[in-house]
Amino acid sequence: MPRPFGYTYEQRPDGTVTITHQGRSAGTLRGARAGKFLGEVESGDAQLVMARWTGAYKHGNERMARRHPRNRT
Repeated sequence: MPRPFGYTYEQRPDGTVTITHQGRSAGTLRGARAGKFLGEVESGDAQLVMARWTGAYKHGNERMARRHPRNRT
């Protein structure tokens, strides 16, 4: 499975964290969620953490679903 890439985040002075993917807004976190996110980003793979928090994380079953008879064209 390819690793996620193209994610960046910006922490604002008011504590808001904005996550972008390839220049487009992918999510905004505030308060306790922003703090938890920042902790995870610093301790792990930042790209993978941002993909998970934005809901764009692939689960690994995409290849099998492509071969399913109803998805063949």
